[in-house]
Amino acid sequence: MIRNLNIRGNQKIRKILLLLLFSILSSLLVWLVGNTISLQSAAKSPVDTYLVLGGSIKREIYIAQVAKQYPQTPILISGGSKDPCIVGLFQRENSPVEKVWLEHCATSTFGNFYFTLPILKKWGVEHIKLVTSPTHLPRAKWLAQIILGANGIWVETDIVEEIGVPGNRESRLKTGLDVIRSLFWAVGSKIIEPRCAKVRRLKKIDVTQWCKEGFSCERQAKLESESICRGIRKTEEGRRKRKEGRKKR
Repeated sequence: MIRNLNIRGNQKIRKILLLLLFSILSSLLVWLVGNTISLQSAAKSPVDTYLVLGGSIKREIYIAQVAKQYPQTPILISGGSKDPCIVGLFQRENSPVEKVWLEHCATSTFGNFYFTLPILKKWGVEHIKLVTSPTHLPRAKWLAQIILGANGIWVETDIVEEIGVPGNRESRLKTGLDVIRSLFWAVGSKIIEPRCAKVRRLKKIDVTQWCKEGFSCERQAKLESESICRGIRKTEEGRRKRKEGRKKR
């Protein structure tokens, strides 16, 4: 009698577990189909944001040139160079800075997507162009496709050649570990939304303070801190004169 009750109890538990498993798999299938349709649609839409990964100032040199060609497309630089160096690059190219944002919370490739995903979602981004370098490409692309792709964002790559030793050192172990935690975060990002307190608009950067404290840029940028500070002083002087001129009127 007791044995029969145990058998029936076990059968009920099995049925409940099977129903639960079926529900999870069904939900996953529905999500996969829906996300695939969203990604196909996003792939056909125009690029609406450039996402630049830090690690080489050559990428920022390149994006400063791109900004001149596509001034209306937002640019998000994650874990990039020192603020005044980026200001100097855009200043040298005479590129618009109104739609350029800097995110300085990320200290790794995984961190790049961990912290930029909430920003991209807030902006309603569907199609990004990921700016990185050849040596960094496989890991960066896989992580982007997993984390951003799981949130309906299509990823297209834009490769910038490097000179010298790359800032991002690659290994199979590092790539494997990053891919694994990205798979977990593809799910976790649906529930948790990390915030970065170090997100700034490029046009709001206070280079004057940097000039007082002193700074230097990567050699490949071919930028001198004094030339950047001089350019900023000229810009501020021009603004001051225009402001005084308006007051006189």
